[in-house]
Amino acid sequence: METKVNEIADGIYRLSTFVEEIAPPAGFTFNQFLVLGDEPLLFHTGLRRMFPLVRSAISRLIPAERLRWITFGHYEADECGAMNEWLAVAPQSEVAHGETGCLVTLNDVADRAPHILQNGEVIDLGKGKRVRYLDTPHIPHGWEAGIFYEEATGTLLCGDLFTQVGNGPALTESDIVGPAIVAEDMFQYSSLNPGMGATIRRLAEFSPRTLALMHGPSFSGDGAAALHALADSYDHRISSYAVG
Repeated sequence: METKVNEIADGIYRLSTFVEEIAPPAGFTFNQFLVLGDEPLLFHTGLRRMFPLVRSAISRLIPAERLRWITFGHYEADECGAMNEWLAVAPQSEVAHGETGCLVTLNDVADRAPHILQNGEVIDLGKGKRVRYLDTPHIPHGWEAGIFYEEATGTLLCGDLFTQVGNGPALTESDIVGPAIVAEDMFQYSSLNPGMGATIRRLAEFSPRTLALMHGPSFSGDGAAALHALADSYDHRISSYAVG
């Protein structure tokens, strides 16, 4: 395996590792995102066993020990499995997550106390980069779920939203909703709930220009339209289950 590095927005880098054994024959990508600034931020740590690959990839951009913030969407191995490895490598780094995730899990499992983020709280990374934390409980799964929005570039760090299989380009302007619906049918990974569509539509209010996907290519274009279409799909899915 190798971890590829691509800049998907100004100062935001996608670190992508393709694993062909998962979801064959298409395979599956595991992506992390590094946001540069005076206080660099990593969104997703990667699996613990992938740590050497991801560390090597980050070291092409900055010394790994400069990392300041360690963030992720929810508590799951591919999101934060290497959390403590990063805390050890970067002595000034802190894990930052929402209140639920910190109180329920991270206060115990993180080797250093995490920074608790309130919904809407902004971390100023310096050099014009600002990331805003957004609570998205149970979406796509996990009651502690949340995502981040980088305001200067209009980049929404989507976590597991829009998950798709395959090993596409680092950045695409093609449809990402159709492939996400296929992956939902395949994995049934979302915690379907009546508020799902409304929560995703609130994300669309930011009108993101780039959608950074954890599993699949990042998207450049009308992010709000893609989010509305995804919300419509989940509303339809939920109503179909209710009728059934």
